[in-house]
Amino acid sequence: MTARAIIIGAPRSGSGKTSVTIGLLRAFARRGVKVRGIKTGPDYIDPGFHAFAAGTPGLNLDSWAMQPDLLRHLFAQQAEDAELLLIESAMGLFDGIVVPENRTGSAADLARLFSIPVLLVLDVSGQSQTAAAVAHGFAHYDPAVKMSAVVLNRGGSERHRTLCSDAIEKIGLPVAGCVMRDPSLVLPERHLGLVQASEHPEIDAHIERLADAMESSIDLDALLALASPVDLSQGSVDAAIAPPGQRIALAQDAAFTFLYPHLQRHWREAGAEIIPFSPLADEAPDESCDICWLPGGYPELYAGQLAAAHRFKAGLDRFSQTKPVHGECGGYMVLGDALEDADGVTHAMTGLLSHATSFAKRKMNLGYRQATISADSPIGRAGDVLRGHEFHYARVIDQGHDEAFAQIADGQGKPIGASGGRRGFVTGTFFHAIAKG
Repeated sequence: MTARAIIIGAPRSGSGKTSVTIGLLRAFARRGVKVRGIKTGPDYIDPGFHAFAAGTPGLNLDSWAMQPDLLRHLFAQQAEDAELLLIESAMGLFDGIVVPENRTGSAADLARLFSIPVLLVLDVSGQSQTAAAVAHGFAHYDPAVKMSAVVLNRGGSERHRTLCSDAIEKIGLPVAGCVMRDPSLVLPERHLGLVQASEHPEIDAHIERLADAMESSIDLDALLALASPVDLSQGSVDAAIAPPGQRIALAQDAAFTFLYPHLQRHWREAGAEIIPFSPLADEAPDESCDICWLPGGYPELYAGQLAAAHRFKAGLDRFSQTKPVHGECGGYMVLGDALEDADGVTHAMTGLLSHATSFAKRKMNLGYRQATISADSPIGRAGDVLRGHEFHYARVIDQGHDEAFAQIADGQGKPIGASGGRRGFVTGTFFHAIAKG
């Protein structure tokens, strides 16, 4: 079987890429097409929707954080036994950071690397023929990135659809369909983006509505024909982050949700066993494990419940006396002394590190990070450089007195300073690791 692929891109965030992608994944799956989703960039939430819609695992591909050989390896894995890959762009199609060619983090990098055409989603609300000027710009901005067709989103009427479609087709781009404006198709959001698929109370019904809308609005047969067969060149896992242990106790519940799919898959394929537990259910890490991993998530929404989880806190403390414990972002917040919630109430956390964080005094931290590890840790040795990402509104209000976990720089290499903390076997940082530098 030769997989075909198409990138679903747009001029900006908020154009409707996610709704179109999710709806198309379910619509093709309902037809019996073996379809899988991919999200470009460091987005944890959309791959969960992709997986729910398609019934197959989601994946992140990030051209800045992942070396080309790792991208090839992960892309080939996702294409195994697949007929169609739908790749959802982050932000605008060409948006990334200014670094050497094809390592910007944009979806356009993947279009060039794998010769994948683009389905351009245009939000045409508030315009008509001007949509053709936007499409013309995309078609000619980079000759190495091919626009295969346009999908109009948030059309207002049949006349509106015709005005936009006729103008776009005159410049030589086919219009694969028009999704009419419908507020019921909008996915709910909160401070880190969409509410996660696992938390949506009627997620399956919502995805079915999206699939119905895409099936009635877009020519699926034409779209499948527009997707290009992919070249699955041999890649490598040399830049993948090795399993932090043989048996990994993984915090996993509504407060701890953000772990990249490619990490879990690689760890399992490398022979590691992942043993989930729920701090919100007051469960402690399995003592037979040789490391405990606290991923990111939303601990600020459950701070009181976590503060009262005495078995979890005592069990984690015992575990940390002899074995490594690592926390990323939300996990790092829980490893500290205290967490101030949105209402300004301070809750006692595990105290395994000495910092304190606040969600009441909010400040958005967003961007790529290069982390040079200060001392041997579960995710690398002293001096190793990892690439990853930060996205959080909480901030440190008391630095504490622990040694720094890493020195970090931004995506262009500009130093930011010390990050996280280290005490005994316990390490933590706001930085989410994606791959080796």
